[in-house]
Amino acid sequence: MNRSMIASLTAASLAALLLPELALAQAADPAPPPAGGAAMGEVILATSAAILLTAGLLVLGIGHRTGRIPILGRLAAFSERVSGIPGWVALPAGIAAGALLTAFLGFLWDVSLHIDKGRDEGPLANPSHYLILGGLFGIFTAGFVACVLPLQRPSRSAIRIVGDWYAPLGGVIITACASFALIGFPLDDVWHRIFGQDVTLWGPTHLMLIGGAATTLIGIAVLMIEGMRARPDARPQREMSYIAWARKVALSGGFLIGLMVFPVEFDFGVPQFRMVFGPMLVMLSAGVALVSVRLWLGRGAALGACLFFLLIRGAVSVIVGPIFGETTPHFALFIVPALVVEAVFLALPRASPLQLGLWSGIGIGTVGLAAEWAWTNIWMPIPWNSNLLPEGAIIGLLAAVAGSLLGAWVGERLSSDSLPRTRGARNGAVAGAVLLAGIVVFSLPKPALEGVSAQVDLAEADKAGYVTPTVRFSPPDAADDAELLNATAWQGGGFIVEPLEATGEPGTFRTEAPVPITGDWKTVIRISSGNTLSAIPVYLPEDPAIPAEGVPAPASFERTFVADHTILQREQKDAAGSLTTFAYLVVASIALGLLVLITWALHRLAVAAELPRRSAAGADAQAKGRFGPELTV
Repeated sequence: MNRSMIASLTAASLAALLLPELALAQAADPAPPPAGGAAMGEVILATSAAILLTAGLLVLGIGHRTGRIPILGRLAAFSERVSGIPGWVALPAGIAAGALLTAFLGFLWDVSLHIDKGRDEGPLANPSHYLILGGLFGIFTAGFVACVLPLQRPSRSAIRIVGDWYAPLGGVIITACASFALIGFPLDDVWHRIFGQDVTLWGPTHLMLIGGAATTLIGIAVLMIEGMRARPDARPQREMSYIAWARKVALSGGFLIGLMVFPVEFDFGVPQFRMVFGPMLVMLSAGVALVSVRLWLGRGAALGACLFFLLIRGAVSVIVGPIFGETTPHFALFIVPALVVEAVFLALPRASPLQLGLWSGIGIGTVGLAAEWAWTNIWMPIPWNSNLLPEGAIIGLLAAVAGSLLGAWVGERLSSDSLPRTRGARNGAVAGAVLLAGIVVFSLPKPALEGVSAQVDLAEADKAGYVTPTVRFSPPDAADDAELLNATAWQGGGFIVEPLEATGEPGTFRTEAPVPITGDWKTVIRISSGNTLSAIPVYLPEDPAIPAEGVPAPASFERTFVADHTILQREQKDAAGSLTTFAYLVVASIALGLLVLITWALHRLAVAAELPRRSAAGADAQAKGRFGPELTV
């Protein structure tokens, strides 16, 4: 290992691994809870911890490649003996699996804590942050280890770093995705300082964090395929042992878990975007994950991925809710969509990936959507009601088709050892991406209701500090077609969603159970009708850290509905339009770069599978190296 190689490794690692300490720079006065920053002592403490972790990882990595520290090599050899796959795959995959589960638990716990209690006293005062940061650092460690472990070219798709150092393609993708997520922490701090505390999950930097972690699973899949190709006794993927199949089904189920992180606000019952995103995101996730795994792994894989999703998601929900005592996150079911995908593949055994994706999307977006619609009325905190029709059904169908076309392309690339690349799957993926972008852009606007107000009368409840609101809309028909209509109370030590039920009097609604109007609770009346999302405050506490005045809750009052986010996200600051545009463009550019990298990696993986078939003489390939000629795409 030459000096330039060591220098490159050190520089790259320091650049990526020193990011977590910036994650905790959320400065401000510790009392009341800060709305835009943390104490310098916490920044120094976090920085010191990050430097120590970084130094330890660098020492292990450089020591392995120079032959001076054998720890990584021994761990990899042990992992290979246990798993039966190359150590440079088995060890990073094991690290990544544990890290992803840790980060996922921390993430749902963090969302629940913020919903129940509001802002943190400081970033180091939130226990869930340790799990998130530790998990993301662990994912980066997995990618780093995958890149430094092989001492010779590990696969045909490997990427030359410098000299004779080749990193597995999957390791590079894992490292890139983890870095993308970690970069979200310092950018999140910058975002808070400029725009204030962003309390929606769909803030740009928050999406970087969860998007980076979710896409890591594609990198793990690529890494495992590279490992199978490198085995001397490599067999076609559909003939692998049960253990290997189960390992990959778990990975695919994890991909479904990752995709279903995006609609978590709907799972908790506090969506800050239109209700139509509920069916859109569930159908999109089902299409992408279930079609890709079924095409990749064969019969039963879609159902296996669904069952793995239910096992892990259910376990984490029990931990966060009943065990930790926070609001319980709910989740979609996916059983019927999985059965639909299995049925389509069995009915069309000779169909192309494009045809399988298209028919699966239609099935998921009709039969699967109907099943998930019914499930929301059984268990989800805000059910999909009939007022979502027909828009919700149409967008759900379009999202299912778009997701399935994308899933067909991903599955074809992952199955490139047994399936050739087809132009149809590629064109279908492009069409799916365009369709998805179109329905997202269509659904994003959420203006306030215009000219609508409500007379609210509060009747005292048996429980001190609680009232039962009666809401009279003006005009009376303003809530007739509401997709969402409830009283929401949060960040007061718990979370309450109470539907507003019609009383029989025109335009008049009442909650069945009381809601709080005291302490730190924030209680609002929310309504979404058409493409609007609006609210009026019932009670809001004073918040000097923002600063914001309190909104009292007299026995009777009349208020005009305003844009929902101006109340639920009142920690946000006003910023110049050009600055907002620039900030969004920066985040969007980084995200687009990651998507381009992943697309290129899947293409490279498929091209690498074709090289042996293209070679006219195996002896020529042997003469040029263990894996044949260098791959260039």
